[in-house]
Amino acid sequence: MQLRDAIILRIKNLIIENNLTEYSLSMQAGIPPSTLNDFFRGKVILPRIDNILHICEGLSIELKDFFDDPIFKDVEFERNNYDKK
Repeated sequence: MQLRDAIILRIKNLIIENNLTEYSLSMQAGIPPSTLNDFFRGKVILPRIDNILHICEGLSIELKDFFDDPIFKDVEFERNNYDKK
């Protein structure tokens, strides 16, 4: 699984586990709803780590707990998809 897909899946699973909507998660995290929306729609390729940290804080979990999930076990990163030319 690609890193981007794993992060999206992890966030969506956390939304479901916490009975939230994307909007309510963004409010709890203190980030604009458009930030999550842009990431989910592919407008942003990878979220900034500070936004993931804000999501964790909004969910009262630690950053290490976000990434300590089987989703990330065999994650891949294709640098060519992200490099600017």
